[in-house]
Amino acid sequence: MSDTEFEELATAAYQGERVAARRLAARMRLTEADALRQVLTGAAGQAGLPSLMAERARARLRDELRRAARTEEKAQALALREARMRPPSDGWRGWFDGSAHPNPGRIGIGALLQGPAGERVEISRRAGYGNSGEAEYLALQALLEAAARLGATGLVVYGDSQVVVNDVNLSAQAVAAGRGAKGLEAHRARVVELLGMLGTVSLRWVPRHRNGDADRLSQQAIDQSDGVDGVP
Repeated sequence: MSDTEFEELATAAYQGERVAARRLAARMRLTEADALRQVLTGAAGQAGLPSLMAERARARLRDELRRAARTEEKAQALALREARMRPPSDGWRGWFDGSAHPNPGRIGIGALLQGPAGERVEISRRAGYGNSGEAEYLALQALLEAAARLGATGLVVYGDSQVVVNDVNLSAQAVAAGRGAKGLEAHRARVVELLGMLGTVSLRWVPRHRNGDADRLSQQAIDQSDGVDGVP
């Protein structure tokens, strides 16, 4: 038996059949190739080995096509998700982060606002005393206030606080049903007011490692000895 013929048999064989062939070869002093042929011939039964080989080749092709289709579906879904996350080229982008040291404690807020023409505004300042949820909301408010002053359009805002992002994105019905974040109602109302002034704004969650500039600015605010506003 040629190496090519053995490879064809090995490709067609299931794992259990290959194990059985190796055991048969050891017990009967056969080559692994001859033992595998015997095992597959037994599995084929009356249909014969050629029929078994052809059927398993068709099954492998079907599996490959299904895997390729699933891979393509995943690639398309990923491309669509990335496209949705990508802001329009003529729009503004913003990032926000708030810190409380300890929690609750001194609040530092940080935000970065970038425009399509190269505009860049950094916000880094103290914002009183409170907890981390309040700090995140105050950072978002500061960012939106700066965006409103500059007339920002097509704004996409990113933050790593799931509490705040999810709270702002709640439907009016959900808020009326009391599903909003407790103790942050006034902050949410202010953000909703600012969003109404700005028009279409998309607020999206990102993991902390993708929010580095805003985090740096919020920590910088905590370390400041005074409450200087970083907005020019």
